Amino acid sequence: MKFFKDISVHNWCKRVLPLGDNVTTFFEALRIQRFDDHRYYHHSRINQTLHFISAISFVVAYAFLLIDPVISALIAWLVSMTTRQSGHFFFEPLGYDEINQATHEFKEEIKVGYNLNRKIVLLSIWAILPMLLYVQPGLFGMIEPWGTLTEWVRQVGGAWLILGVAGLLFRTFHLFILKDVQTGLVWMTKIITDPFHDIILYHKAPLYLLKGELMDNNPKQMYH
Repeated sequence: MKFFKDISVHNWCKRVLPLGDNVTTFFEALRIQRFDDHRYYHHSRINQTLHFISAISFVVAYAFLLIDPVISALIAWLVSMTTRQSGHFFFEPLGYDEINQATHEFKEEIKVGYNLNRKIVLLSIWAILPMLLYVQPGLFGMIEPWGTLTEWVRQVGGAWLILGVAGLLFRTFHLFILKDVQTGLVWMTKIITDPFHDIILYHKAPLYLLKGELMDNNPKQMYH
């Protein structure tokens, strides 16, 4: 969509606000992280479609943050994250990337955020938390034991909310150490704003699937 390319946040800010070189560099780094994430890890139209669904549900989850954060976390993890990550694990090609001339191992190594191995750790914790809260109500006296199924579900949602925030902050501070502060802040900004960006980027993916196109043969071209 040409409109969104021309009227991007980065270009708008450069025209309207008196930004210095540091802020301009920040938005350029954000653009690069988004572009690399798209071209390296989103070839499958099924994956793109699942990201579109995930993005919409994430926006709903964001809205519920102001109403009921626990419900927000349940939506984010049960709908948004499951659709998003199933696209990466089950539908995205893991072989040699002919378009970008890169091996899967190389792409995993340079991944700024959570690569597949890191995601396995994160999702394992996500899966263990409900079982832990079920078999050990109260978590060894750390919280009030649940008495009803509804209370258990809400405690699971609360635990997932903490996990989501912790996962975001952990990788952000990890990048501060591995790379630099800007890289970490750019990645955190990207993750928080990805749902809105993905709706724009992948809204046509379901139409391509209906036409029988399973792979995006030109992932280097965004907004097409």
